Amino acid sequence: MASEQSWPMAADLYGEMHLEAAPPAKRRWRDYLPGTLVTAIAALAAAWLADHYAAPLVLMGLLIGLAMSFLSQDRRTHAGLDLMSQTALRIGIVLVGARITAEQLAELGPLPFALLIVIMLAVILITVASASLFRQDRHAALLAGGATAICGASAALALYSLIGDKRVDQARFTMTLVGITVASALAMTLYPILATELHLSDTQAGFLIGASIHDVAQAIGGGFSFSPQAGEVATIVKLTRVALLAPMLMLVGLWLARADGDATEKRRIPLRLPWFILGFLALAAVNSLVALPKSAVHGANIAAQALLLLAIVATAMKARLHLLLDQGWRSFAPIIVATLTSFLLSLAAVELM
Repeated sequence: MASEQSWPMAADLYGEMHLEAAPPAKRRWRDYLPGTLVTAIAALAAAWLADHYAAPLVLMGLLIGLAMSFLSQDRRTHAGLDLMSQTALRIGIVLVGARITAEQLAELGPLPFALLIVIMLAVILITVASASLFRQDRHAALLAGGATAICGASAALALYSLIGDKRVDQARFTMTLVGITVASALAMTLYPILATELHLSDTQAGFLIGASIHDVAQAIGGGFSFSPQAGEVATIVKLTRVALLAPMLMLVGLWLARADGDATEKRRIPLRLPWFILGFLALAAVNSLVALPKSAVHGANIAAQALLLLAIVATAMKARLHLLLDQGWRSFAPIIVATLTSFLLSLAAVELM
């Protein structure tokens, strides 16, 4: 059996992607302050801009993080940036579980739930299969397809911790985040209009919007912009997609391990769930079995949003802007393919409901 050290880059799921090649084994709390503080300041600035100018929060975090990426050249920021881009991300993913209940899945019904699974798998497979047409790396296409199929930037961050920076570099990952965020913002504006032009019912429009828009907040906002009933349906559909994050990561981890292993490893590679996915599932289970106080659920949602924003800002700050210049228009091709595939399949699914 392959040792843990020889497992493929699923190791990134259990380890850390550091700015430094060999970070010190032991750090003092003060070592984390510089990177943590600059990340927090940038995140607060992004939140203020998003609130006052009705701009997408994730996009503001990405742009401010990129503008401050020069700070990552200072070694004093490395420990804090690594902490924010990894630990904050994983805790945030755990807290996302507070949005999920078994009752939501039951309300959706078996047919729409089955259609969501088919759409998710099809979006990922078609995006990865189309990568060669645009001379793109399949791992970058997997990142774009998985993020589009599940929940946008949150899924992209979770997937990137699994795929690793040895497969997809920081510049490409940042480009993917930007593309997904812009595509989601455009979808929130256009899809309700298209649903109106296609004369969809409230339930159909809610499913279409919830099943095809990447970001959670934008999917819910797009649904309520069509009608209150469509907003409720879009919320349930979108949160169901979020609930599929954990099984999707399990499948991706298994695929990566088998794709990178030799013939012997392919038959006997173990796959462990990382602690943050176990935490996600545990919190969702508790939320399903026990009626958590609304204040606790609201607090968990706010904390998850804040931690994911910190992770996005830190990831953008760790990007090397000069590498972004090497990314051509084809870098956006997987995102475009994934977005169009998600919309067309969701529209086709509406006809079956």
